Amino acid sequence: MAADLNPVELVDRSFYFIIGFSFLFLFAITAVMIWFVIRYRRSRNPVPSDIRGNGWLELAWTVIPSLIAVAMFVSGWQAYMGLRTVPDGAMEIKGYAQSFSWIFVYPNDAETENELVVPEGVPIKLTLTSEDVLHSFFLPSFRVKIDAVKGMETHAWFFPEKRGEYVFHCTEFCGVGHSDMDGMLKILPPKEYEAYLETLEDE
Repeated sequence: MAADLNPVELVDRSFYFIIGFSFLFLFAITAVMIWFVIRYRRSRNPVPSDIRGNGWLELAWTVIPSLIAVAMFVSGWQAYMGLRTVPDGAMEIKGYAQSFSWIFVYPNDAETENELVVPEGVPIKLTLTSEDVLHSFFLPSFRVKIDAVKGMETHAWFFPEKRGEYVFHCTEFCGVGHSDMDGMLKILPPKEYEAYLETLEDE
């Protein structure tokens, strides 16, 4: 699966890029600080050195951090656009948040509660709204987090490339039952998914 079709890889790449530079600078600054303490201690450097007016040094500490910040922005923007740009051919499933459960409506108008079932290998567009207060759908395994707001529709998408079960949560405090507003994403092989939809139609 190409990275531009799987936002999980883009989000993780951005995270590792930022955390990597953070650790790099942590160790580099610590090392330089220790070196300065030793090299410029009072016994070896009784008269403080003055670096004002050093154009190359000022240029370096302005340009290098700026380039790193721009690179972090570009990486984060690519991850954000990957999460927001729904690929062609995605299957749309509608989600309705209510206190304190999730209702999902499939293309054949079948419904499930607190259980989202999707076929493996098909991009899924999840269109959300709320029936009452503000909720927030969080699917951590796929880096998806989107608010469900009464009176408007929001959307997110993910690519279920590996069958299995994954937990999702409501992450916006919505009342006394908020902590119980969890559910399960189930990814099935396409044939099993079709059979599952047929069982929903028969209910």
